[in-house]
Order: sequence, then C-alpha cells, then structure tokens
Amino acid sequence: MTNKNNDIIINEIKSLIEKINKASYEYYVLDNPTISDKEWDALYYKLLDLEKETGIVLENSPSKKVGGEVLEGFVKVHHEQKIYSLGKAQSMEEIEEWETRNEKIYPYKKEYSVEYKFDGLTLCLEYENGNLVRASTRGNGEVGEDVTSQVKTIRTVPLSIKYKGKITIHGEGIIKLSELEKYNAKSEEKLKNARNAVAGAIRNLDTSVTASRNLDFFAYNINNSPDKAFSSQKEISDFLKEQGFLVGGFFKIATSLSEIKDLIEKVTKTKNSLDFLIDGIVIKVNDTNTREHLGFTEKVPRWAIAYKFEAEETSTTLNDVTWQVGRTGRITPVAELEPVELCGVTIKRATLNNFNDILRKKVKLGDRVFIRRSNEVIPEILSVAETFTDSKEIKKPTNCPCCNSLLEDTGTELYCPNHYGCKDQIIYRLTHFAKRNAMKIDGLSVQTVTALYEKFGTKTFSDIYRITKDDLSQLEGFKDKKISNTLDSIEKSKNCKLSNFIFALGIDGIGEKMAKQLTKHYKTLNNLMSATVEELVELDDIALITATAIKHYFCESFNIEEIEELKKILKIEEQSFAQTKNGYFTNKKVVLTGTLTKFSRSKAGELIEEQGGQTTSSVTSSTDIVLVGENPGSKFDKAKKLGIKIMYEDEFLTKI
Repeated sequence: MTNKNNDIIINEIKSLIEKINKASYEYYVLDNPTISDKEWDALYYKLLDLEKETGIVLENSPSKKVGGEVLEGFVKVHHEQKIYSLGKAQSMEEIEEWETRNEKIYPYKKEYSVEYKFDGLTLCLEYENGNLVRASTRGNGEVGEDVTSQVKTIRTVPLSIKYKGKITIHGEGIIKLSELEKYNAKSEEKLKNARNAVAGAIRNLDTSVTASRNLDFFAYNINNSPDKAFSSQKEISDFLKEQGFLVGGFFKIATSLSEIKDLIEKVTKTKNSLDFLIDGIVIKVNDTNTREHLGFTEKVPRWAIAYKFEAEETSTTLNDVTWQVGRTGRITPVAELEPVELCGVTIKRATLNNFNDILRKKVKLGDRVFIRRSNEVIPEILSVAETFTDSKEIKKPTNCPCCNSLLEDTGTELYCPNHYGCKDQIIYRLTHFAKRNAMKIDGLSVQTVTALYEKFGTKTFSDIYRITKDDLSQLEGFKDKKISNTLDSIEKSKNCKLSNFIFALGIDGIGEKMAKQLTKHYKTLNNLMSATVEELVELDDIALITATAIKHYFCESFNIEEIEELKKILKIEEQSFAQTKNGYFTNKKVVLTGTLTKFSRSKAGELIEEQGGQTTSSVTSSTDIVLVGENPGSKFDKAKKLGIKIMYEDEFLTKI
C-alpha cells in the first residue's frame, strides 16, 4: 500500500470515527440522537470492515470501546467485573460463523439459551445482605455512573431480595410503550422514543423526573456472585425470578442452530405486539463450564452473540407535504420524503396524522426527520433529527386540495364540507363500501372506481348496482372473465349482514367491531337510525364524538334517501348473535391482552360473545376478567392493581 493510499484510508477512518463518536455523544450523553440506529450501524460496520482490511485501528476508534461516557454530575462507579458488550449478527450465516469459531475451541455438543435483547438502558444492581446498596449504568464497561436514587424509583426493581450474599444483577431499564404514550399525552415536551425516554429518566439528577416516567427493569444476567455459582443460564434465569425480578417472559433452550432459527423467526413475527422495545435476540451457551472453555476476546464473550433485527427506524429529508382527502372529508398531511431504504423497501412517503401533529413534532420542510415502519404499515414521522437555517414552516391549508372548497377547522382536524361533490371523498367512500370486510365486492379498486366516476358519473352506493356489462367493457383491463367476476360479486353482495352494511356506510369512527356492537344492541337498521346521541354514548367504547357522527349521518337527507334506495336493492339480514345463557361469560366484561397461542384474539372474542359475554378494549373498575396471553401489556398490570380476575389460556379453555 503506497503512502498516498494509506493517507486516504486513514483520513476515511478518521472521518468515520468522528461521525460515530459525535452521534454516540448526542445519543448517550445529550439524549438527543441525530441519526438512527440503522445509520449508526452502517457507519460502525463500515469502520470495522476498513480496520479489518487494513489492520489500522486508531486509539480513539469506537471499536475499542464498549459503551458510553460518564456524565458530569454523577459519581463514577468502577465495576468489580468488566461488563462486556455482545458480538452482533444480522443473519443466520453470521450465527453459523460464530458457532463454527466456537467449535474450533470446544468441539463438543452445546445447548443454547435464547432470550429477548431489550432495547433500553443497561443497569447493574448491587445487593448485599439482601438489600439494594447501589445501582449504576454500564458506562464504558469498566466505569459507569451511580444512579442508585434514580433506580430506586423504578417500580419493578426489588429494594430487597431473599438471597443474602453479595451479588450484582445485570439488566435493562425500559419504559413500556403504553407508559410512553400516556406520558406524551399529558406532557408538553414529547419524548422522541422509548429508549431515549429511559436514558433521559435515569441520567437525570432530579429523581422525580425518573419516577414520573414509570420505568420497568428486566433482569437477564448475574455479573458478580462471589458466594454462589451457577451452572447454566437457565439456573440464572430461574434464580432471578425467585428473587422477584421481571425477566421478560421469553426464555427458550435450543439444541441446534435450526431451533435457534425457528425461534428467531417466531419472535420476528410477534415482536411488534410487545409493550416494550426489543431490537434482537440474545443467544448464549447455556452451560457455564463450557463458557469457561470459550472465554472472551478483548471486547466480547465468545459464548454469546446478539442477533439484531433489521432496523425499523431511519432518518431522511422531508422535501414536501401534500394534503389528501379521505372518505369522511378529513384532510390528512402526507410527508414527501427523500427516498430511503427501510425494512427492505424504498420509503418515499410517510404519515403526519394532522396539522396539530406537525406543530407538536415541530416539523419543517427541509428538516431531517426520523421515520419508523413496523408491521408493514405506512411509515410514520416520529420526530425531527436536525433542523436547518433554510428549513421552512409548513402552512396550514385553507382550501380542499381536490375541490377547492373552504375547509372547516374543528380545532383538531381539517374537513372538506363538500361531502357529496368532492371527487376524492366520493371515490374513497365507494371503495370503502366495496371492501372485503364490508360489502365484499371484488374488482372495485380505487382505479376502477375513479374510471367509473369519470366515465359514467358513478357517485353513490346505489349507482354500483346499476353498473352494466357494457360499462365495464369500456374500462381498461376489463376482459370477459373480469367483467363476469365483478358483476357476480356485485350480485352476491345484495345479500348482506347488517353489521357489514353498517361498516360499509363509512360513518366516521365506525370500524368492524363497533358495527357488530351496534347491530347486536339495536337489532335493526331502523332502530339504529332513530337512536339518540344520549342512547349511543351509553354503549361501551362509543365516545360522544362518535355518537354525534352516527346521529349526524342518519339525519342527512342525502344519506336517508340513499339508504331507502339501497333497501329496494339489498336484502339486509338482521343478525342474531348466539348466546348460551348459562355460559360462564354471561353478562361478564372481558379484556384480552398479550398473544394467545391456542387461537387468535378475535376468535377468543367470538367464543366469549357466544357465551353471553362482552369484550372491551380497556380495563376499568367494571371489567370482570382479563384474559392474558404471552407478553401481556399494561392492561395486565392495571388488572392486578384493581384486583380484577386474571385468566390464562388453560383456564379459558376449560370455561368455554
């Protein structure tokens, strides 16, 4: 390598180190990240590749560090044993490589523990004579910060345990997503994400701030126990539970890489249903004697590795905001983004909910923003990463982007009042009517409905039933088979359930579940149409704003005329909901939380309703039972506080 090439590579390494260290300082010390985990990882792995390729490792390289910096204002804590970070893998191939390296050192059969990798702030809790004597952050792995006063405010940190020997518990401070939502709902200064909410709470000299965020603690390791030996990770996990620690609810033993792969796939599918953040899976050699043989590198234990999920957050530039009209007339801002790769797809657009959301997040055109995509839903802008001197304010629209009508401002939402003349409202209303879970009409996509509107003036629900073979034959892409299938589907939809019909009308705030509830209570369409606002709000889960929207819909002369027209065309079944009067759940209100393994939550709800019970979405003093699956959320905690009966799946099966 020539000196010139060497200088270029060193300069590139220096540039990477500067960017990584700056981002780490903003994240760990200032609690104000300006790049996403995905971007940090990309910089870090690029640095590792360059260091590996050239053998050049500078003294200030983050590859030589384990954790963050110690903040001024906190007492330094020297850990009795170094706290190592974990090696990372982002594919099964890398896990196989890890296992192959270990085989060379210890060529015997191994079993592995598989646990969640929590995404919060690492904490070390020291106990002596059964009492919590000190809590500290990991810091750089050798020196951390004394945060004892802050950690003592965490509700799930035991201040005393049964074991009386000296012991250091290693775990993660987290904030449940439900708690973060509650905090942001009542706080003027919103927290960017769950991870930073924890870091900001623990690294705060005002312990009332820590307490206000209702943090939790999950324990997963014993870092120092001079008077007690453990033979396996399973024994460690069981011991932690016996001492009263939360351990996360997921602990499996695998005897092969194929079993590890299956567990990773299972957790990847279910992780977004958890009430706390995880960013991967931790895989450890279960047997501690085997760990002794494998040992450590300078930075990581050879006997453990973290499988990291693909990042669901990144940052990019907000180029513009466009405004869309929905079927109810609500105006929604859509962020037009500099294209960026996230979760295997190119993201160009994201939601901003409403204008108040723009103000709350202080988003401007030209800003670099954090975006998140999970469960394959439309990406969302979370917060601003960086704002610039030439960033521009986003202006509130005054006119409908479709029909130019003057918008109505309710204080929280903007609406186009041209309900029956605005093209976009009409098209989205008809498309919703045709949905599979509404009237089940195949073939009426947004593009097809738009073409029918523009060519034949199709505007109302009843117009759908006037569509002819000749009409469809004039549309692009419609051949004999597609025409026949679409007309058959329209004909079949003439026999429909009342709950499907109510949902298909597209009344603001009425989803599938609410439509079933209204059907069950009012029995007939006429009864529902004549219901008062006062009567509607007495039903569970129907707020005043929804009750008002229902009443307003059935008072509009256009809607009444259209429903009368549909009555001539459709045969609407007035459903009967089977009930077993002597069923266990008769007259009981049941809330479901967590992931059920025997059947889906919707199926469990149906079974409860068949026995005369009622499923509701929130836990209140009137709730009778909370049915709990794996990884329950805050509803489980609230039920325990209120003394409400907790029912697990096995008992549920016996009751039904």
